[in-house]
Amino acid sequence: MPNFRRSYLPGGTFFFTVNTRNRHPLFRSEMARNLLHEAIETTRAARPFRINAMVLLPDHLHCIWTLELTDADYSTRWRKIKECFTRSWLESGGAEQTVSVGKSFKGERGIWQSRFWEHTIRDENDLNAHLDYIHYNPVKHGHAQCPHAWSWSSFMKCVREGWYAADWGCACDGRNGGMPHLDALDGKVGE
Repeated sequence: MPNFRRSYLPGGTFFFTVNTRNRHPLFRSEMARNLLHEAIETTRAARPFRINAMVLLPDHLHCIWTLELTDADYSTRWRKIKECFTRSWLESGGAEQTVSVGKSFKGERGIWQSRFWEHTIRDENDLNAHLDYIHYNPVKHGHAQCPHAWSWSSFMKCVREGWYAADWGCACDGRNGGMPHLDALDGKVGE
């Protein structure tokens, strides 16, 4: 069994990939998207963190968080988000995927993949590469033609903040938006 080692850096900025169980397209549901939002906000109220960027796809999400200067505990935050979402989802009549007897014995439910991918952002270039990855992800997976066309992304917020031009990666009107150069991220994004 692999020995997973997490990087805990107080006040750090981290990139995450979190998948649903068996990559089930759970977040096609508006109710699921709303319940996830509530779970994140409930967790942020108890354990603050800043969401720098995020994209939600049908079966997974990517995000970048910055923790408070004296705090490095993103694992508890993800556990709380997953627990809160799972409880609300099941109470609202949402279905879950089948889990093995062993996983069920450990208390796992058929909503989330049991682990998540984490990467500590090293510098501004690393941050920018992961921001590009997040915002181009709906295009990469064929869910949208352009980053601005995907509603469940922080892309337009980043445009308003001046981080991107509104037509970044855009293929509208016959333009060749083209995938950004993301070779440096191979093996660092959890998919």
